[in-house]
Amino acid sequence: MNDEYETVKLKNQICFPLYLCSKEIIRRYTPYLKEIDLTYTQYVVMMYFWEEGSSNLKDLGRTLILDSSTLTPLINKLVKKGFLEKIKQTRDERYVMISLTEKGKALQEKALNIPLKVKDCVAISAEESMQLYKILNKIIFGMEKEKENGNDQNK
Repeated sequence: MNDEYETVKLKNQICFPLYLCSKEIIRRYTPYLKEIDLTYTQYVVMMYFWEEGSSNLKDLGRTLILDSSTLTPLINKLVKKGFLEKIKQTRDERYVMISLTEKGKALQEKALNIPLKVKDCVAISAEESMQLYKILNKIIFGMEKEKENGNDQNK
């Protein structure tokens, strides 16, 4: 049977299971992140700084694929909590470096087991996890490349 509405059925959408999966994984993170006073997005920002130590807003945004209007309030909240600090550069005061504070570094120790706790909720093997990671990155970076080439329909 040829159904002209086949393309708009949920069972034929890759976006729907991706959405549900993302929502559920973030929901699993929430109780652990509450214990360390972070939202999921703040946690992602902190993971970046635990790796990099310091950065500017532009590089942070490029890595996390978030714009400054999303990042600025996040950074300000993390500064207010004492996890990050903003440092104006002497040669150009418009240029601000963002760095981990000692409190932010100490938070990494408290967050150390969170991924392991959440991993236990996901019923796939380590090998499947790596395959999924590669596939998702291929999708994400394909979309980013399309945006860079001016083919983004959501301008």
